[in-house]
Amino acid sequence: MDLQNNKELPKVLIIDDSEINIAIVNEAVSDEYSFYSAKDGLEGLELAMRVMPDIILLDIMMPGISGYEVCEKLKDNPLTKDIPVIFITSISESEFEEKGLSLGAIDYITKPINPAIVTLRIKNHIELKRSRDILKQLSTIDGLTGVHNRRAFDETMNREWMRMMRLSKEMTLIMIDIDFFKKYNDCYGHQEGDTCLKAVASILNNCINRSSDFVARYGGEEFALILPDTGVDFAKKCCANIQQKLADQKIKHIGSTASEFVTISMGICSIIPDSKKSTEALIKMADIALYNAKKLGRNRFETNSFPENV
Repeated sequence: MDLQNNKELPKVLIIDDSEINIAIVNEAVSDEYSFYSAKDGLEGLELAMRVMPDIILLDIMMPGISGYEVCEKLKDNPLTKDIPVIFITSISESEFEEKGLSLGAIDYITKPINPAIVTLRIKNHIELKRSRDILKQLSTIDGLTGVHNRRAFDETMNREWMRMMRLSKEMTLIMIDIDFFKKYNDCYGHQEGDTCLKAVASILNNCINRSSDFVARYGGEEFALILPDTGVDFAKKCCANIQQKLADQKIKHIGSTASEFVTISMGICSIIPDSKKSTEALIKMADIALYNAKKLGRNRFETNSFPENV
C-alpha cells in the first residue's frame, strides 16, 4: 500500500490485485494527486473509510470479495456513497458494464490501462464531483447567517455519529439559544434581530478550530455545535470561550433580565455512540441541558449525560 499524505491534492484510491495496474496508475497521477492503493477489497474498504478519497478505481475480478461487492458496500455506506467509482476491467460485454453502472459506478476503464485515458477520466470525474459538492454546499447554507442550515446539521449529525461509533470515540453536541431574542426583536426591530443572529453565528464560526467541528443554525434563534472526538471538558472550554467572545461584543439588550447585553444559553451532552442509542436521543439530552441553563437564569451553560443503563 502506497500512501502520500499531501492533503492539498485530490486523493485517488485504486483497489486492484495487480501490481502492474497499481504502478501504471501511480505513475500517471502521482504528480497531481495523492495516491493510495489496496490489493484486495477488504483492505480497500478500510482504506476508503480512513482517507475518504475523491475518486476510487476498482478492479472487478479480485480474490476474496469482487469489485461489484466492494462497490455495493461503498454505496450502502453514507460516509462513502458519494465517492465516484470507476471500474477497471478486461470484461467488455455490455451486461457486465450495465451491472456495474446499476451498482453506482460512474465509468469503466478497460485493460490494458492507457495512462493518458485514465488521467483524463480521473480529472473529469473529480471536476464533476467538485461541481456537485459546490451545489450541495450552497443548498446546505443558511441564507441569513452564512453557517450551515438544519438540513446540513441532520446529515452531519448522522455521518459523525456513524464515524464515532465505528471508531468508538466520544462526540459532543452543544445546543445554543440566544437569551430573550423575541424581546430583542420587540425592542430593536427584526432588521437588528437579523444583525444579532449574524453576529452570534460569526462568533460560533470563529470559535471552532478543527475541520471536523460543525456549526449550524438549528432554527430561529437556536444554533448547534457538533464536536466529534470531543468530551465534556473540552466542550465546556469551548462554551466559555464563546461566552467571552460574545460578551466582548457588548451588543445592547434592554429587554434582557440576564444582562444588559446579548447573551446565550448552552446545553452540552457527550456520548460514545453505539447501536443502542440514537442521534435523536443525543439531541434530546442536549436540549434538556439547554432548558436547565435557561431555568437557572440563562447566560450560562449546563451539561447532561445519558443514564448508565441506556
